[in-house]
Amino acid sequence: MGTVTDMEQKKETAKTISMQGGSTSGTRGASGAVSGSGMDRRVEKKKTPWKTVGIAAGALAVIAILGSMVMDASGGRSFRVDQDRIVVSTVSTGTFEDFIPVRGRVTPLKTVFLDAIEGGRVERVLVEDGAMLKAGDMIVELSNTGLQLDVTRNEALVTEQLNNMRTIELQLEQNRLDHKRNIVEMNYQIKRLERQVERERELIKTNAISQAQLDQTEDELEYYRNRLAITLESQKTDAQMQETQLAFLKESGEQLEVSLKLARKNLDALNVRAPVDGKLSGFNVEIGQSINRGGRLGQIDDPNRYKLTAYIDEFYLGRVDLGQEATYERGSDSHKMTIAKIYPQVQNGQFEVDFVFEGEEQPDGIRRGQTLQTKLTLGDATDAILIPNGAFFQDTGGNWVFVVSPDGSQAIKRTVRLGRRNSRFIEVLEGLEVGERVVTSPYTSFVDMDRLKLSGE
Repeated sequence: MGTVTDMEQKKETAKTISMQGGSTSGTRGASGAVSGSGMDRRVEKKKTPWKTVGIAAGALAVIAILGSMVMDASGGRSFRVDQDRIVVSTVSTGTFEDFIPVRGRVTPLKTVFLDAIEGGRVERVLVEDGAMLKAGDMIVELSNTGLQLDVTRNEALVTEQLNNMRTIELQLEQNRLDHKRNIVEMNYQIKRLERQVERERELIKTNAISQAQLDQTEDELEYYRNRLAITLESQKTDAQMQETQLAFLKESGEQLEVSLKLARKNLDALNVRAPVDGKLSGFNVEIGQSINRGGRLGQIDDPNRYKLTAYIDEFYLGRVDLGQEATYERGSDSHKMTIAKIYPQVQNGQFEVDFVFEGEEQPDGIRRGQTLQTKLTLGDATDAILIPNGAFFQDTGGNWVFVVSPDGSQAIKRTVRLGRRNSRFIEVLEGLEVGERVVTSPYTSFVDMDRLKLSGE
């Protein structure tokens, strides 16, 4: 006799068989009865995998949504965009003003740096930072014992060399005078002997003197004549050498005097003075401080004239040149400036330029370090087809845009050619017609798409 559990299991098995259309899994005997072995087998109840089915259905839904967003009937890449999240602008005609806004910082037009020519110890500070100075005003006094001893030694050496040269010059002059004295003496002797020879030649005719005396006088005359010729030749050679030597000595003396002046000037450089009129800035020196040779002490700025230093995007490097005009407007006043200097080095995608105010049009009340907004004119104003300047230009480089269809349902990618641009408009050269509408907001999310499906949802 089976247990209650076995009976319940048999009943459940019979019920399952009846639900399957009366088929039996057990074996029947000849009389049609069901054997107990078939009813004793346990049937497992199958569970439905709902989690797996849900994941598969979600994946199919995502794929279907992405497919509908990316692919359209024409086969091109498309993207569905809410038209409230983009900016659509109309192509129009107007006057294109070729300028760019430039923001610059006010700096002094002229700046002179104060550097210590000779190093030393600060003994006295006579002015404070920010003081107005005149050229020659004393700023600070330095002391340098080693430099003072060197200058004293150099002065002694230079003085000694100058004295030696003066002695040589004196000797050359005495030699020249000795030559002149000898020539005068020989000319006198020649003249005296010539007269004596003439008298003796008359006397010998009367046998008043002997022939030997006449010959001696004539020999003496010949001696002085030969000596005069040699002396004149020596004087000529000495004069040429003396002229060259005196010129060299003069040049050497001048160089020594210059060296002496430089030595004294270096000593005087310990007293730092203002080289020009202006306002002292960046001056921070204390008594007892040691200043190295060539050390920066401060600077002197022109207090009345200023320039504007600005940084411009490297995109405009080829269009910016010296002499181009810029305008600074403050209220109803307009002040013109011109580019005075361009620094071609590009740093962080920008290059530096200096603007100067024209004539006496420098505005009142500007201060060093203040920033001013200006407009730099790159070309003349012309009539052109225009679209508003937008962030799309950075994404496309101005080579293509999304043009909205007439019914407003989509925006199609179109190749265009754009020209100049300013802070408000971009010049259209080819690819767009007046009245067409263009997406001018950023293209970052759909830069690789061929068309945009515009939706109000």
